[in-house]
Amino acid sequence: MKNILGTVLCILCFANIGNSQNISESTLAEFIENEEVDCIIVLQDQLDMYGKTTGMTKDRKAAYVFQSLKNHASKSQEEIKAYLTKNTIKFHSFNVFNGLQAYLTRVQAEYIVANFEVESIVYNEPSQVSDISKTKEDESRTIAEWGILQIKADSVWQLGFEGSDVVVGGQDTGYDFDNSLIVKKYRGYGAEEFDHNYNWHDAIDTVNVLNGDTINDPSVNPCGFLSDEPCDDHGHGTHTMGTMVGQDSINDIGVAPKASWIGCRNMDRGWGKPSTYTECFEWFLAPTDLEGLNPDPTKAPHVIANSWGCPPQEGCNASNWMFMETVVNNLSAAGTVVVVSAGNAGNAGCGSVSNPAAIFENSFAVGASNSEDNKAGFSSIGPVVVDSSFRVKPDVVAPGVGVRSIYLNEEFRTWNGTSMAGPHVAGAVALIINANPNLAGQVDVIKEILRSTAVPLIDSTECFMNDALEVPNFYYGHGRIDVLAAVKVALDMISAVEIVLENQELKVFPNPNSGSFSIESVEGKKIDQIMIMDMTGRVVDYSRSKITNGTVQISSLNSGFYIYSVKMGDSVVSGKVVVTE
Repeated sequence: MKNILGTVLCILCFANIGNSQNISESTLAEFIENEEVDCIIVLQDQLDMYGKTTGMTKDRKAAYVFQSLKNHASKSQEEIKAYLTKNTIKFHSFNVFNGLQAYLTRVQAEYIVANFEVESIVYNEPSQVSDISKTKEDESRTIAEWGILQIKADSVWQLGFEGSDVVVGGQDTGYDFDNSLIVKKYRGYGAEEFDHNYNWHDAIDTVNVLNGDTINDPSVNPCGFLSDEPCDDHGHGTHTMGTMVGQDSINDIGVAPKASWIGCRNMDRGWGKPSTYTECFEWFLAPTDLEGLNPDPTKAPHVIANSWGCPPQEGCNASNWMFMETVVNNLSAAGTVVVVSAGNAGNAGCGSVSNPAAIFENSFAVGASNSEDNKAGFSSIGPVVVDSSFRVKPDVVAPGVGVRSIYLNEEFRTWNGTSMAGPHVAGAVALIINANPNLAGQVDVIKEILRSTAVPLIDSTECFMNDALEVPNFYYGHGRIDVLAAVKVALDMISAVEIVLENQELKVFPNPNSGSFSIESVEGKKIDQIMIMDMTGRVVDYSRSKITNGTVQISSLNSGFYIYSVKMGDSVVSGKVVVTE
């Protein structure tokens, strides 16, 4: 997995810069050695849209979040943009979080901190794809890959769901888009010509200093800068996309082979920096044409695979995590599932899920398992201790050992890593939405389906005086994903609505709902008791009716699907109810 997730803020340079004791040593070194330093300016007034799009469709969520963030940033950044423009300072403005990238001298940084409402100035520090175990492998296969079989994606295909009408996104080292196993799945594919508008974005406009190049020339990169068509200068991104959608007549390597894909390059030959990751996230929020104009949030993907991370040694720490978390929250609020690989630091033991964005509550973190349903030794484990939350991560595990997929120039590679596990989950999301299109944009419900249907796995390992013998746990999360079980639940949610509508004794409304609903006897009978259970049969709400006219208001529930059992005199009536975001 890429040690990148320095996204939005793998960082070292913050301020109050006017006071040297608030500048990290690495930042001081950058200002000493360079007249101008590539920084990210994080403004104080951040807008987090999570929880503000309840009940909206995916397109409505995306449009509302995009416009809200755009308006907020435009107003908040007006004065600082004027300063940067007046002083001919090169900068790039972001909406997905309220901030700007700029090349600053120390004097300029000090002035900005002193005169504008700035939370911090962050060094736009490069970071690199981490090592993954890999072997060359060119032979073809006539059966689906082991990971496909283990999560039962092939059984879902037999039900008629292969990801049609669902869009998966990936930000990575780029994509070898004309590879025969993924080219026709590219959303910009055309029999006569390709249309890369709204389907591809390249955030790389300069060489990354950590590649050691002596000149800033696009010719040193195989893809050049700002490529107007998908290109992969490393191979990692192509491998992950193959696991999401790849397929031909003899190779079944992709979980959702009929899904469409779009992509963004966020690294220069494996090296990225916070501004490039942020730029890709922002583009996914509202894809643009090749000129970077005319953003359209209705063209945002349903799910994004993020097989990269940023460890503390690269600058990610508690002082900047909140800004990256804002980005993840805003993408989730816009109706896009953010899947993140958990990391390959498992050999470090307890608390090794420690890097953004895998640590966040609203990211869906994925660990790696092998063909025997054992966690890969390299796969990071929780609990999350770096922010003192002790939350359970990863959320789930998925195949990540010996994963065969495509590589550059029509070749294949077999690699190990949580980078390989995450795409299995992104593909699973596509199958779930294909099975029940009403779930498009219902991020929390989709994540709950994957958690609740995972194959439970436990381990005797102890961390911080707790073991992993109950589910969920810090070792496997909720377990290894089972996409067949997940799709069946998604289909049951459609049936649940039909069952309720056919129920002649009770009126349940609204259903689906966004957190609360009422149950009423059609014949006006007195409701004596109500139990609300989750799909495992565990009671999550219990009440006796004390409200007149036979109507009972149930307290708010988390997103998901539930069974209600209502007692009226000697009769008991049951049914299903769906709670969305």
